[in-house]
Amino acid sequence: MIHHVVMCDLRRDADPGEWAAIMAGLAGLVGQIDGFLGFDAGRNLDFEAKSPDHDAGFICRFHDKAAVERYATDPRHVALGTRLVALCRGGGEGIRVYDLDTGSCAAA
Repeated sequence: MIHHVVMCDLRRDADPGEWAAIMAGLAGLVGQIDGFLGFDAGRNLDFEAKSPDHDAGFICRFHDKAAVERYATDPRHVALGTRLVALCRGGGEGIRVYDLDTGSCAAA
């Protein structure tokens, strides 16, 4: 399984309603794209004070790399991603993405 972790540095004037709409749109793709298994989103509480630049984020769960690739090129995802970039400080520079292979316990 692949966990696609996306952390966002939102602009101070970012519309919370737009954030919610984008998250709802992404959640709505679960089951619509083959291998897209789950979605969760929320505010970054940063309990360890290690990620203060990332206000919020989301995690997508995919069956495998091929499912991530289908998601990445799906026009619905592309449209929602464009809207997300507009909410972030510095556009795409305000987004960090991590793809974790949780089917393997091997560390780098």
